[in-house]
Order: sequence, then C-alpha cells, then structure tokens
Amino acid sequence: MTNHDMDAEERDILDRFERGELHPVPDADREMEDAREAAHSTFKKTRRINLRVTERDYMLIHARAREEGIPFQTLLSSIVHKYVSGRLSENSG
Repeated sequence: MTNHDMDAEERDILDRFERGELHPVPDADREMEDAREAAHSTFKKTRRINLRVTERDYMLIHARAREEGIPFQTLLSSIVHKYVSGRLSENSG
C-alpha cells in the first residue's frame, strides 16, 4: 500500500508513527490475545438467555454500552465471559 492508497486518517497514523509519537499500549500482548479470542468467539454458537435487572441497572448498562460504542447485549456478554473466565473480579476499591 502506498501513501496515495491511504485515506487521511491512515496517512495521519503513519505520519505520527514515523515521528515517534505513537507508543504500544501497556500489556499489548494481552490486548492482542483478547482481540483474537473475541474474533474466534464470534463464530461460536451462542445461546439466548433472559435476564431480569433493575431499571437503574438497565439504564446504566445501556449508557455504558453507548460510551463503549457497542450494543448492550455485546457488553453484557463480554462481562459474563470475563467473569466466568476469571478475568473480571469485584473491585475492592
């Protein structure tokens, strides 16, 4: 791909990279593994469940999903998956 084949956003990213302005995210290997797992999981069979939550929790999960830019069902599924796989735990904060 040449610079002429890139859109403005791609050229900007390449320019920033070449100037040394871009840096790897912390724990990049884990991020890549999470992305691979999510992509792999996309093709797995899923099961539908019904879940009752309070009105407040319903509104909060919708708001959080909008912030993340994903459907709320996807966010809920991700939360459940992370919890049962041991990657999500209660914050003792």
